Amino acid sequence: MSEIKSIAVTGKGGTGKTMVATLIIRLLAERFPGKVLAIDADSAISLPYTLNTVVTQTVSQMRAGIMSPGHARKKMQSQSLGSWMKESLSGGDGFDLLVMGRPEEPGCFCAVNELLREGIDSLVDDYRITIVDGEAGPEQINRRVMKSIDVLLVISDMSARSIETAGSIIKVAKAQEGEINVKRAGLILNRVRGDTPEGALIEKTGLDVLGSIPEDKELNEYDRSGRSLLLLPDDSPCVAAVNQILQQLSM
Repeated sequence: MSEIKSIAVTGKGGTGKTMVATLIIRLLAERFPGKVLAIDADSAISLPYTLNTVVTQTVSQMRAGIMSPGHARKKMQSQSLGSWMKESLSGGDGFDLLVMGRPEEPGCFCAVNELLREGIDSLVDDYRITIVDGEAGPEQINRRVMKSIDVLLVISDMSARSIETAGSIIKVAKAQEGEINVKRAGLILNRVRGDTPEGALIEKTGLDVLGSIPEDKELNEYDRSGRSLLLLPDDSPCVAAVNQILQQLSM
């Protein structure tokens, strides 16, 4: 596979997808400081907390400004879309963060949404790698934050329901191949305690297992106390496991 420029992370709600996305961002920001773009495409807006990053404007707020007749629309007409999009970026430790925000209001704003996707594409060109933390479930694909994704990582815990959801996500991705190009997809098993899911369940998803992440007591303590996952020690089992997954992806 050619150089990986984008990774999207999704999965059933509560399986740890934002944790995985956060640790991927952390590890890649250490390798490519200043060249990592993180996109929070989940309407729950979780990445700013796990990354300890302050967000002043979301893409949804920008979108509302475009639709309004006032200052924001005039401002957009006076400068390039790329430079306008950059005003929604929040700086982190070796990365920039773009937050999509809440889903759009009822009604058809297809032209505006397409414009915003063009703006995101213009940002992506300025970075070595883009990491997308997506909605839980197939909505990650439906929202079509990017037109092309090099690697789609589907996160699952060890439950049968979670693994079945992983299979439905990749089915949605394949059904929309004409609108979004997913070049490679794989399954990540999270909270592994030495047990192994039934082989037939994994096979049914149609996904290769790219790695597994053990149950990590220290991570759970950070999560409960609201501490940024960027502060986890390098020898933390989950950090080591995500690093191994990146190595498997040749990163």
